[in-house]
Amino acid sequence: MRRENHLNNFSDYIPQKAIPFVEFLVEKHLFELKIVNERATKHGDFRKLPNGKFQITINNNLNPHQFLLTLVHEIAHHVTHEKFGRAQPHGKEWKTIFQHLMLPFLHPEIYPPEILRYLAKYLKNPKASTDADAKLSLALRGYEAESGKLFVFNIPNGDFFEFKSTIYKRGNQRRTRIECQNIKTHRNYLFHQNVEVIPVFIK
Repeated sequence: MRRENHLNNFSDYIPQKAIPFVEFLVEKHLFELKIVNERATKHGDFRKLPNGKFQITINNNLNPHQFLLTLVHEIAHHVTHEKFGRAQPHGKEWKTIFQHLMLPFLHPEIYPPEILRYLAKYLKNPKASTDADAKLSLALRGYEAESGKLFVFNIPNGDFFEFKSTIYKRGNQRRTRIECQNIKTHRNYLFHQNVEVIPVFIK
């Protein structure tokens, strides 16, 4: 069972300067906000509950800059639903609302310049996931992988790594994707360059 927590103290999760406007958004748009354990396939989501209320969930492993962007992303889904009802999940209506909601946060006191320049570019035509933007994704993580891991682009060509209990051999890079071979099946897969993996040393 996934452990869930109600969010009571924004200072634990987002940059300090962002708190006033985030509190305004949460109070203006009625929804339940919960922090949940990390999910491999998404940072957050928005949904309508069986009781008719709305809920936003955010992963608990995100740093303040990731958390804020994910939260506003999901609030934009809620506002899109309020204004347009059924609409494309990441269509033009959502993009326009997301861009508008993010404007107050595009400030160096909230996002440092090394993130802000990539974030501003991303918001010109935002995609469904920030992970699709390799430079922004890396900047949001502070250019550091979790302890004991490396980004797959840091694995030398021809070396091995573990991902989801499977060993791969790192191959050539194709723009933001890297070709890697499953050493058991010999099948090739394309990994996003910012995927975090565990280096493995095989003689």
